[in-house]
Amino acid sequence: MAETVYDIPVNRIDGAPASLGDYKGKVVLVVNVASKCGLTPQYEGLEKLYENYMDKGLVVTGFPANEFGGQEPGTNAEVAEFCTTNFGVKFPMFEKIVVKGDGQHPLYAALTKAVPVAEGVGDRAPADGSVLWNFEKFIVNSSGEVVGRFGPQVKPDDPRLIAAIEAELPG
Repeated sequence: MAETVYDIPVNRIDGAPASLGDYKGKVVLVVNVASKCGLTPQYEGLEKLYENYMDKGLVVTGFPANEFGGQEPGTNAEVAEFCTTNFGVKFPMFEKIVVKGDGQHPLYAALTKAVPVAEGVGDRAPADGSVLWNFEKFIVNSSGEVVGRFGPQVKPDDPRLIAAIEAELPG
C-alpha cells in the first residue's frame, strides 16, 4: 500500500509515467473529468482556477473517466485534443482511469478512502464513499494528504472550493 497519494503511479495523457509526487510542495486539485457531460463546461472554470493560482502553488489535474453514463468514450488522444481545442486546457491531464467500481484505480481508492463524503452532495452521497459523478474534486495538500472533497455540482469558482484551496496554499 502506498504511503501517500504521491506514491501511486499514474500516466500522463500522452502515456508518460508520472505520479502526484511530481507536485510535492504544491496543492493539487484532482478532478475526474468527461467531455460529453452536462458539467463539461467546468473545464473552463478549472483552467481559470489553474491560471489564477498556479503561481501561488496550485496544480489542477484532470483524470478522464467513463464510469458515468459513458460520457468519456474517447481515446486519450481524443480527450487531449478536445480539452485543448474547446477549453484551452493547459493544466496536466492524465490517462483515462476507472474511478469507481470494478477495476478502480488505486489513486481513486486512496482519495475516496481518505475523505469518504464530498461536500455539496447532501443526501446523494454514495454510502460506500464512491465518486458520485464526473467533476468531483479532491484537494491534496502540499504534504500529500487528502484534505477536502467537493461534489460535481460545486463549480471551480465556488467560494467553498476557493476557500479550501486558499487555506492550503503557502503564505
